[in-house]
Amino acid sequence: MSSSPALSFTVTYRGTSHALSLLSDTTISVLQTRLEELTNVPPALQKLIYKGKNLFGTDTQDRETTTLAQSGFKNGLKIQMLGSTSQELTSLQSTENEQRTRERILRERALKAPTKLRSTGTSSSALFTYRFHQLTPLAHLPNPSGALALLTKLSEDPAIQHIMQLHKFSVGVLTELAPHEHPELLGLNVNAGQAIKLRLRTDRYDGFRLYKDVRRVLCHELTHNVWGAHDENFKELNSKLNREVAEFERAAAQGTHYLDRPDEVYEPSSELEAEAHSHVLGGGSAPGLGPAMDDTREERRRRVLAATMARLRKEEEELEQSCGTRPGGT
Repeated sequence: MSSSPALSFTVTYRGTSHALSLLSDTTISVLQTRLEELTNVPPALQKLIYKGKNLFGTDTQDRETTTLAQSGFKNGLKIQMLGSTSQELTSLQSTENEQRTRERILRERALKAPTKLRSTGTSSSALFTYRFHQLTPLAHLPNPSGALALLTKLSEDPAIQHIMQLHKFSVGVLTELAPHEHPELLGLNVNAGQAIKLRLRTDRYDGFRLYKDVRRVLCHELTHNVWGAHDENFKELNSKLNREVAEFERAAAQGTHYLDRPDEVYEPSSELEAEAHSHVLGGGSAPGLGPAMDDTREERRRRVLAATMARLRKEEEELEQSCGTRPGGT
């Protein structure tokens, strides 16, 4: 009969708390089996987070012999568990298979009959060069199929595709950052486009961040494909990308095609028009834009763009503090 004391602790998984009481000399593998019975999360995908660290460690071979006491378990611990269920893994695999099938069909069509895109004049074969070549959600986090859907939406966003073709951006892997592993970061560009990592999830893992916020971080990280440091060169290109996204979407909303011509003029939406008037009225007339009334079409366009870019520049300053990309490294 074992003389080791019992340890009582709580493991919370997706809002449900599980009170456990096990002997201190119980091995990690036994605990993992018990957690799988409770949550349907396979042991290989289980992570127990306490004060930002994984109590299971990284060496899976030692879990057959390592005890709870040796791993730092104590009475009264309240632990957060992360991991995907078996059903979610099956769904994720199915979604990935569908994505690969779709890409194969599109690739075969492009090889047989290359066409031109009306929006940018780019051959469809370029779509397979200037794109995100792989989408990878983190399988150990909740709802990986939802994360993959968000990564897919970003990769297929017409405005993002437009600037990638325009600037010849190619990204090896588009993936995500785990909030508990990188709490200070919203984005990271590894080796000028080898991989881009984005914070998709809320800090509490109860959902995903707003799409437009994530996309704005993506534009920031795409800029790091060219410039590493957050210097004036970086800021100029990043502002240009944000402006091109805004112009593309305004043109698309009005049913026109964005042709990337110097004389291209678009009519702004009522939302942007209201924003521009608010900007001018709140801070006086913007330099060089003239009065807000009786504008010509071009003056109206410049005013709207100035208001939009002023807002984006302010947001970009905040993003720089949450970007992990540094020159000469990641």
